[in-house]
Amino acid sequence: MPRGLVTQWVSEMRFHFNEEFHVILPDDLKTLKRVSPHINTKATQYGSRYPDRFDSSNPWRVFSQVVVPIDSFKPLEKRRGWTKEDIAMYNRDRFEDLVAAGWDLIIVDEAHRLGGSTEQVARHKLGRGLAEAAPYLLLLSATPHQGKTDAFHRLILLLDPQAFPDVDSISRERVQPYVIRTEKRRAIDAQGRPLFTPRKTQLVPISWGEGHRKQRVLYDAVTQYVRNGYNRAMLEKKAYIGFLMILMQRLVTSSTRAIRTTLERRLEALRMPQEQLPLFPAYSEEEWVDLDGQEQVETLLRTRLRAMTNPQDSGFGRPKATLEGRESWMASVNNERDEVKLLLQVSKQAEETGPDVKAAVLLDWIYRLQREEGDSELKILVFTEFVPTQEMLRDFLQERGFHVVCLNGSMGMEERGTVQEAFAKEARILISTDAGGEGLNLQFCHVVVNYDIPWNPMRLEQRIGRVDRIGQRRRVYAINFVLEDTVEFRVRQVLEEKLEVILKEFGVDKTGDVLDSAYAGQIFDDLYMEAIIQPEAVEAKVETVLNRIRDQVKASRENLSVLGEMEDLDPSEAEKIMAHPLPYWVERMTISYLQASGGKAERSGNAWRLTWPGGNQLPEAVFSARDAELHPSAQHLTLEDHRIRGLAMGLPRFAPGQPIPCISLPGLPTDVKGLWSLWRISLHSMDWKRQRVMPLFLHDDGRNLGPTARFIWDQLLSIDPTIEGYVKGIDARQSFERVRQAAEAHGKATYDELLQIHRQRLSRERGKGEFAFAARRRAVERIGLPTVRSYRLAQLEQEERMWRDDLERRSKANPDMVPLILIRLEGRNGHA
Repeated sequence: MPRGLVTQWVSEMRFHFNEEFHVILPDDLKTLKRVSPHINTKATQYGSRYPDRFDSSNPWRVFSQVVVPIDSFKPLEKRRGWTKEDIAMYNRDRFEDLVAAGWDLIIVDEAHRLGGSTEQVARHKLGRGLAEAAPYLLLLSATPHQGKTDAFHRLILLLDPQAFPDVDSISRERVQPYVIRTEKRRAIDAQGRPLFTPRKTQLVPISWGEGHRKQRVLYDAVTQYVRNGYNRAMLEKKAYIGFLMILMQRLVTSSTRAIRTTLERRLEALRMPQEQLPLFPAYSEEEWVDLDGQEQVETLLRTRLRAMTNPQDSGFGRPKATLEGRESWMASVNNERDEVKLLLQVSKQAEETGPDVKAAVLLDWIYRLQREEGDSELKILVFTEFVPTQEMLRDFLQERGFHVVCLNGSMGMEERGTVQEAFAKEARILISTDAGGEGLNLQFCHVVVNYDIPWNPMRLEQRIGRVDRIGQRRRVYAINFVLEDTVEFRVRQVLEEKLEVILKEFGVDKTGDVLDSAYAGQIFDDLYMEAIIQPEAVEAKVETVLNRIRDQVKASRENLSVLGEMEDLDPSEAEKIMAHPLPYWVERMTISYLQASGGKAERSGNAWRLTWPGGNQLPEAVFSARDAELHPSAQHLTLEDHRIRGLAMGLPRFAPGQPIPCISLPGLPTDVKGLWSLWRISLHSMDWKRQRVMPLFLHDDGRNLGPTARFIWDQLLSIDPTIEGYVKGIDARQSFERVRQAAEAHGKATYDELLQIHRQRLSRERGKGEFAFAARRRAVERIGLPTVRSYRLAQLEQEERMWRDDLERRSKANPDMVPLILIRLEGRNGHA
């Protein structure tokens, strides 16, 4: 998952499921390597399907449940200055050992990133490795199909390569069993109420007054510099300079401090010998777009920006230069150095005139919102793209008495957690960059101010999503600042109006699939830069871009049909889960154990005071979610609690010949006498297992009464029966034998059902495999060279034979029938 989400996953898994996960970052591997040889060999019994392959030197075996950022552990093909041995060691530690650790389940958040632009992209290679490493794989994505069938194919084949051997295998019927979809705005709670509140978005144009004249001069000067620099970069194929010009334009609309500090660093870089700077790293298009504005600035300013002479270079590989270009490059550096010096002087003068106009407007809005909301302690989330703007706003607001905290991508996870906790408690304002805000859950705040607006509208949607989450109880209010009388304002004004039409036409989810992509990021960069170069043609250029987006969304909608229709959610299904008797069973098991084993269980209202046999006490414990809501301070005990799990795992099966308890039940006629039992019927093969639980009531007259068996089961769940005696000795053995024979006869239908499920499963798997081999055979038969074709076909036939042999082995299934409970039962007035 993305780096910004790892802490969120750890906290969510702990809070909702009481499961402890450990974050592993690249810097942790050295420490784990020192620890891993000393792992207790008992670790092989847990968290691994392959104890015989346990490798104590593998650092990934230290913890059985981990969370890792995707891009920190993808494999490398090459790196400047590294030998093949260096690459091999890097890949073994970060990639190969991770894959070989023997995981039972792998979950990938933001999984669409694993599709990649080709099969050779490192993220996709990581995805393939993880898919092969575990029997269970769960891919999570809000945008699985971004209008590109080939990328979607690369994603879904991770789930089942046999079912999806090629792009032609992508069809609605084949995809549907693998996908569960719920549109965010259609999500409801157990009472049928929407999970997400309405939202209000407002664009706030900000005009320069007389006191901010020099800031306007700075904006015009930087825009002219960007216009000239971008044109020159495109003509001379200096793509990296083009990237820098795009960032310069965004910086000047962000804050005076942001552009001033960047100009200082740019001037410093222009003065340095190029040989002292590292080359620009090789980024894929997806990786570059994933960086937020501050990360892009840092990357560009700390690397060498040389001219690229290869016109076919996409801008995301290693830059190229020639000796012939040296003189022209030096001349352009000298010219730019003079321009940057002049702009730096203008930016310092603008900064000396006082706070930015947007900062003053932000202060006015804070006071205005406090009055409108009637809350002097109103919490506000402020987003900016750049750290210098963040620092400026922090200083500006703190000087005026506000408690402010900041988040950005440079912060470690512990520091991020501290900041979030401070904002939840005493801090009034959180200022965050895009990278800092990734993965935040801030439902206690409902006001977002976008101090500067990212060019891609989906970035804006992701920001607002930090507060527009499940659990938000108030209407979300998003305020977007934009400088009036600028090209950006005109583009945004036209874009919002016309993009709204597309959103209504196709829906937010389908439009978001297209906008949330590297392709869309490039579209909006191009749009704004073209508008800056030719401001008089803004409307025409916006119209052109929106037509492209509309075509993409239309194509995406057609492609999305393979995911199937989303069904309306039924709140009654949630009610069934909430009304499940499992909490009651857990409660009865725990209380009965304590009473029988020297402990204590004292009820206090809906809660219990528990004393365990060893003396440990729980002053307030509950067993159901409803009781947990009524008693927030009580400990909610479920099967996930280690003590309760230990009880459940230690429950003995019924043994033939053991005493059979005798009870009586109200609601049963007095002539109903017999043996009631509960049986687990299962069917398992070498890679599959299914089971059913069957109640059985064998009347003393020999009848097998199915409805009565189920009625008795319901009664036993709702009352606390009293044991009135026991059937012992030979009578107990004979009773068990009669019940066993009846269970075998009655359970045959259940066994046949399980067998049918097993056969249907194998039939589907056989169909998928045959489809896959047929597709591969067709591909091989298209090979022109007869010798190569024959060799490949022979290989394929051998592989198919091995697959069929394996399928035959897995088709053999073994039944099992286990007694769980056996009691002697009579009506209320009967006698045992």
